Parts: sequence; structure tokens; C-alpha cells
Amino acid sequence: MHKADSTKGTILIVDDAMDMRVFISALFKTSGYRTETCRDGSAGLAKAREIAPDLIVLDVMMPGTGGALMYKNLKTDRLLKDIPVIMLSAVGQRSFQHYLKMLNIKLAEPLPDPDAYLEKPPDAQHLLDTAVGLIALRKG
Repeated sequence: MHKADSTKGTILIVDDAMDMRVFISALFKTSGYRTETCRDGSAGLAKAREIAPDLIVLDVMMPGTGGALMYKNLKTDRLLKDIPVIMLSAVGQRSFQHYLKMLNIKLAEPLPDPDAYLEKPPDAQHLLDTAVGLIALRKG
């Protein structure tokens, strides 16, 4: 990407905690990305369909439609399934993987693991590096 480009891509941040949305959004905006934020999985899924982001940062535990259900809906939607997802949660990765296994029992096609899984609170540089790498892979 050149400095002349207005944005390096669009990142959708879905987290019920306002401080996390603000922190992650500021991190990506100062690095040249456009961000959109939502506070639950149903709003996040609608926004993903509307804007087709280059990457989604998704909290696991949220009231209402949580991140795990949103992840399932993303990965079973033919238009959204290829968008890379960074799961970000206070829930350990092993617990989330167990949950995915339980979901997969009921599905004809198993859900893939997330592209990345980071525990809260995330290290800002690690989150940024992970996002940059996933977006670069997708854009080829």
C-alpha cells in the first residue's frame, strides 16, 4: 500500500465493552484503517453484510447474539465466510475450541477455527501485526 491510499482496509470490531471498541478502533485508525464498531453479534452480522469488511475482530462473550454464534453465522454465509476473523476474548482458546466442536456436531460442514485467537487484554502491537498479516493474505 502507498501512503496516498486513503485506507489500508476496513475492520469491523464487535465487542460489547465500549472501552475495548474505543481502544481497538483507535489502534487501527492510527494505523490507517477504517473501522466500524458494533456491540453485539446480530448488529455485527448486519454490519458485515452491509460493508463486507477486510477483517473482523470479534469478542466471544456478549449479551444477546454472542460472538460464537456470530462466528457460526459468518462462516456459514457464502458471502462472508472468507472474511478473516480474529476472536478476542477473556475466554480461553481451549474453551472456545470445545464450543466449536460441539457446534460442529450439528453442522453438515464443520466450522473452521478462527484465523487468530487472542486473549483479553490484547497486546496492541500483537493485535495490529496479526490484523495486518491476515489482511495482506486475503488481498494476496
